[in-house]
Amino acid sequence: MVNHDIYPELCKKETNSPMNENELQLRFGQLAYDSAYQARLPLDQWQPKHCGEMDLCIRANGEWWHEGRQIHRTSLIQLFSRVLCKEQEQYYLKTPTEKMLIHVEDEALFVDRVARIMVDGKALICLSTTDNDHVVIDETHAPFMRDYQGEMRPYIYIRHGLLALIQRHAFYHLIEEGELIENEAGETILILQSGDFCLHLHS
Repeated sequence: MVNHDIYPELCKKETNSPMNENELQLRFGQLAYDSAYQARLPLDQWQPKHCGEMDLCIRANGEWWHEGRQIHRTSLIQLFSRVLCKEQEQYYLKTPTEKMLIHVEDEALFVDRVARIMVDGKALICLSTTDNDHVVIDETHAPFMRDYQGEMRPYIYIRHGLLALIQRHAFYHLIEEGELIENEAGETILILQSGDFCLHLHS
């Protein structure tokens, strides 16, 4: 059961009033570090009121900017990412009682690690994000290619409507875990086997 009394009330501060990193951490820290919610927070079960827009942008290169200044504090970015979701093509920071709109240039999460793990005798491919989300490649979490500003980039679904860009070095590692073939049309295809799931990823 969520205790609403301990969570931050975003609407108490006007959305156009500046908040420094310490204030932001105080507003979200209790929720993100609540011992009962160290796993993924049930954002899809919360129906809070909309409290406007925060001047927060996640850039296409992975940088987080707040009110014109880059956020360098990793712990604060991780706090934000735990309460981040996408609903109806919009990105929000969400608590049980409030949610605020933010801007995302491309996608909000970024895969930076690839590992092969053994579960019940089956070899699975696990992808991890910079914010320590972990997904195993399967039918729900299958990498795909998509154009961004004229460049084909690899993505994967993570949680709560959020996709992650697979960063270049992680994608090279993913290629090493699979097999590259060329079809009759001359297209390069990456074959990935993760447990019983086999993916043919077209470039």
